[in-house]
Amino acid sequence: MSPVDPDALAGHLQELRRGTVVVACLATLRDPSYGYALLETLGDAGLSVDANTLYPLLRRLERQGLLSAEWNTDEARPRKFYRTSEEGLEVLDALLDDWGALRDSIVKLT
Repeated sequence: MSPVDPDALAGHLQELRRGTVVVACLATLRDPSYGYALLETLGDAGLSVDANTLYPLLRRLERQGLLSAEWNTDEARPRKFYRTSEEGLEVLDALLDDWGALRDSIVKLT
């Protein structure tokens, strides 16, 4: 058996993780949080995400109506807080159901 090409593996791992970041954000943001705190929470859970990936994703999910956002100007530095919307919670449930079904299918194949 030949050794795995690390570059190819990295690309496959990136593809695998891409969709999970959406699920992780929708799940985590059931409680309001701002972007930097979300980066830390995801990283602490073992899902390292680059800020240049996360912030555009948050804006896209907000445009899609899956997140709501509001500015907190109570502190010296204003922060935009995100929260999963009702529609986002419905999408999260659907994604988790499908993820479970896909996992079960893969387990059957291995």
